[in-house]
Amino acid sequence: MKYFIQIYGCQMNYSDAERVAAILEKSGSEKTSKESEADLVVFVACAVRESAVARLYGNGKKFKRYRLDNPNFKAILTGCVVKKDQEKLGKIFDVIIDIKHINELPAKLGLEAKETEKEFDYFQIKPEHESPFTAYVPIMTGCNNFCSYCIVPYTRGREYSRPTQEVLNEITELVRQGYKEIILLGQNVNSYRPDEATDFPALLERINGIEGDFWIRFLTSHPKDMSEKLIKTVSESPKGTNHIHLALQSGNNDILKKMNRKYTKEHFLMLAETIRENIPDVMLTTDIIVGFPGETEEQFQETAELMRMAKFDIAYINKYSPRAGTASFEMLDDVSWEEKKRREDTLNAVLRETALENNQRYIGRTVEVLIEREDKKNYFGKTKSFKDIKIKKNETDKSTVGAFAKVKVTKVTPWALEGVIMDDD
Repeated sequence: MKYFIQIYGCQMNYSDAERVAAILEKSGSEKTSKESEADLVVFVACAVRESAVARLYGNGKKFKRYRLDNPNFKAILTGCVVKKDQEKLGKIFDVIIDIKHINELPAKLGLEAKETEKEFDYFQIKPEHESPFTAYVPIMTGCNNFCSYCIVPYTRGREYSRPTQEVLNEITELVRQGYKEIILLGQNVNSYRPDEATDFPALLERINGIEGDFWIRFLTSHPKDMSEKLIKTVSESPKGTNHIHLALQSGNNDILKKMNRKYTKEHFLMLAETIRENIPDVMLTTDIIVGFPGETEEQFQETAELMRMAKFDIAYINKYSPRAGTASFEMLDDVSWEEKKRREDTLNAVLRETALENNQRYIGRTVEVLIEREDKKNYFGKTKSFKDIKIKKNETDKSTVGAFAKVKVTKVTPWALEGVIMDDD
């Protein structure tokens, strides 16, 4: 049987998809790059937005056509799916399965006998990594924060931290295989705590103790749990990267309270200042929601001003949309779509200025880069601070995709750098 995986959503979904692929490969299925050729189409879904559910449901006619052409066709749904949505989506998907029970998928498809599995055993599946040099490693799943706009606690459940040794064993094997970039994943990695003696800074210290030449990244962090201890650990980690993703969401305290974010704008600015003081050349990225219920123009302008002060490199700016099942769904969505779009455009203009200002400091400097791909004229990669960079090829360099290189920055834009490879001598 041939399978095809379609992924919507965050990096955790991509990591989950790699484990789904491993399960299907082990069961004798073969990957195909064309959905229309597949016997099994697996959607690893994101249900954060109502529009995402509509997008999933929109596949119904296509699946009906596939079934007419192929009697063995099966459509499978996993990832983040709310129980309320499963009734509707069950009309077009043959199997809907919780990602925590993905081990049971082969049995549900009749590919092998059912075995008793414990919840979260799927983390022990060796994934089929898409990249030969960058690997996602989930260290936890779930969320206990219950932000008023977010469905994740209802799809992923409460927080679960993987045992430390299990995480270390997975990373050690990846490094042995030559992986150069390890990206630790969790809805809130800061709250990683598999036992009373271990927290996230302690985990980072132990990962740094693994022999090998590799980088450590992590996503994502909640401001209420970002401690000075963690900032200090990152700054002192030889293999740590100077990139912190810290979701702001709003620069107004009343809106933050309505969002149930449990920090203030003053606390966020203090964190941003502490991060910049301790981590040289940090790339600070964030998430922001505009047009949250009740957000006034004055409150929005506080967000714009905080953005100017924090000087973000990247901000993922989203227009608020109601999501059934969340607390904010009961609030009056009183900001028009046109006004949300205007506010989004305003913040993007602020971001363009701060990002360019930050990048201009790189001109003339030599940075370490992990080369990710190439074409005839250029290499493309990321710096240790997670900045995209285009590197002009020359006849003498011996660089390869999947390797580190020293690159001199010659030109910048708000969103990327350009440079040339420096000779070893």
